[in-house]
Amino acid sequence: MTALHNITLQFQNAFLRLTFFLISAATFFAVTATLLSALGVLPWLSMQAGFGAGPVSDAGMFIQIGLTALILMLAFYLPANARMMALESNHRKFALNMHDIADAYQMAHAEDRGGLFVMSSEFDAVKERMAFLRHHPNLQALEPEILELAAQMSQISHELAETYSDTKVSRARMFLQQRQEEIEQFQQRIEEAQVIQNELRQWTRDVEMEETIAKSQLTRLRDELFELLPELSTQLQTPSKDRAPKPSSVIAMSPPRAAE
Repeated sequence: MTALHNITLQFQNAFLRLTFFLISAATFFAVTATLLSALGVLPWLSMQAGFGAGPVSDAGMFIQIGLTALILMLAFYLPANARMMALESNHRKFALNMHDIADAYQMAHAEDRGGLFVMSSEFDAVKERMAFLRHHPNLQALEPEILELAAQMSQISHELAETYSDTKVSRARMFLQQRQEEIEQFQQRIEEAQVIQNELRQWTRDVEMEETIAKSQLTRLRDELFELLPELSTQLQTPSKDRAPKPSSVIAMSPPRAAE
């Protein structure tokens, strides 16, 4: 896309320059021919034209003068158009230079973060960065002024490169990654503890329910037993006609205890 845009801009500039040249040449020839025709050196343009029902005499002369005036008026716009083209060209050149400077600075700053530059003096640091940028395969087509400006910008941001060096950034990322893993493990343990807690809570409820049912069954059996024992005691204490009464072997039980 960038190459196509550059080709389009170059074609547009060439067409505008060709148009500028053609309008200038047409203005020169039109004004010269009209002046020579007015002086009688050249004949006027001959053309048959009519307005309404009747023909117009000397129509070619009027058309020639009108075209000359029109082309002359168009020529007055050429200086303004030339200034506009110059401004656009300078703007594109400035934008291109800034883009190149930004690319060169990013490459130098990336290497500075990696600890490539070791010179402490300002002059030596800029010189070292310029040597690196000059020998870089992607920056060999750039002008020395651009490389120098990028090197100066990289030297100014050297403290920032030391603060956010690749080693420190890697260490910080590793530390954050370990903390993240610890948090994930802790969260997993919390989830496991919650599952165990839910299981114990449900187990406790089941045991309490079974205990309640067992107590209820025990109370019901005890009540039935104490209802049955007085009848058995009465039947055993009644003497028989054929046999002599024997001492009762039924032991009186204590009254039922209160339900637990």
